[in-house]
Order: sequence, then C-alpha cells, then structure tokens
Amino acid sequence: MPMPAEQIETLIRDGIPDAKVEITDLAGDGDHYAARVEAESFRGLPRVKQHQAVYAALGGRMGGELHALQLTTAVPAEE
Repeated sequence: MPMPAEQIETLIRDGIPDAKVEITDLAGDGDHYAARVEAESFRGLPRVKQHQAVYAALGGRMGGELHALQLTTAVPAEE
C-alpha cells in the first residue's frame, strides 16, 4: 500500500523537528516521491549524514511502504 505524502512529511518533521519539508509526488501514483528537507540541524554535517538523518526519521519504511524517494537536503541560507 502506498504511503501518503502527508505521512512522509509528518515522519520527517517528527524525526527532525526543525525541518522544512516539501514533498512532490513524481509519478502521480503515491509511490514515487521527491522530498526537499531543509534544516538548521544539518549545518556542518556532510550530505550523507543529512540523508541518513532523513532515512532514520522514516523509520525503515524505505523500500517497503515507501518505494522510491528522491532526496535533496539543505541548510537554510544565512541572512
């Protein structure tokens, strides 16, 4: 059963409370998503650690409930 975009966003926000999350359904099938996750807590972390934080927030759902996720992570621009 596909995972709704709202559930993905909630899981990420729960796991990374300072995250700004944008989810896009890439294929319109509820099974292939793109996520852009921006968080101050990513500052100073290499990209692989940022991605690992998002996957940890998803709690092992990748490859199961969540079939495909194109992931982009970032830190907020300094003003």
